Amino acid sequence: MRLGVLDVGSNTIHLQVMDAHPGARPTPTTNYKVELRLTEYLDATGAISEEGISLLHQAISESVAHARKNETDEILAFATSAIRDSKNGTAIIAEISQKHGIELEILEGDEEAKMTFLAVRRWLGWSAGKLLVLDIGGGSLEIATGIDENPEATLSLPLGAARLTREFLNGDPYSSKSIELLGNHVEQILTKNLPKTLKSHDANHFVATSKTFRTLARITANWFGDNPKFLEKDSLEKAIPRLAEMTDKSRADLPGVSTSRARQIVAGAVVAYSVMDNLDVHEVEICPWALREGIVLRRLDWLSN
Repeated sequence: MRLGVLDVGSNTIHLQVMDAHPGARPTPTTNYKVELRLTEYLDATGAISEEGISLLHQAISESVAHARKNETDEILAFATSAIRDSKNGTAIIAEISQKHGIELEILEGDEEAKMTFLAVRRWLGWSAGKLLVLDIGGGSLEIATGIDENPEATLSLPLGAARLTREFLNGDPYSSKSIELLGNHVEQILTKNLPKTLKSHDANHFVATSKTFRTLARITANWFGDNPKFLEKDSLEKAIPRLAEMTDKSRADLPGVSTSRARQIVAGAVVAYSVMDNLDVHEVEICPWALREGIVLRRLDWLSN
């Protein structure tokens, strides 16, 4: 069957069309992506503005049209932290579902972590042992650990790269004061909210997903000769001040860094380093599968039952 996974995220509206059936590896066929940073359309009350809602409708309309053009059997649509945390998120979800003929669901942070964990487990297999999985999105950070396909512990925190860039980072290049404030904030949130079950994770395989981690791995590989399939904490520590001193344009000129990603990669790097440091992780393997693949795998599991 052909499934369309519509991810209404903080950074992008991303449709991934996959051919899949129970027991087989999902195969991507086509995708459609619209860069729409919803966190930039939040008003003073924490609601998404009328302009943001209008652009969101347009992006979803184009994505649904692309899915139907490619003859998808079903569209699995979900929204993550940007809509989940907005004051008018529930109303937006209802309006979108009715207008575009889809069932757009809000995916809670813990469920997001579980779906991503499932994708990583299926990609790496049982031989990978106990996993610790990290995922930095535009609006939130997800952490999960466990030995099975369902994690033993999950955590979702409002430490997304786009969110933190908007809230803390000023200037081009960023001011040292704003970098310091960002670092202190991330450290305080992690220190306050990391439960003992995650701090004492006793995992033996450390994994990261998401565009933020992939981009950071490419940067450190280019600068320090690391393996781009991994991200080293020591290299990340050296990269952060160097990235912070650069302008948006100079970061966008780095290999593997898109223009849209250049502005928020500094915040992403600060979160990545802080969470690795707090969890005593020195290296993470970059996994190509993440949330969208997890959504498809869970749907296929349900169909096979």
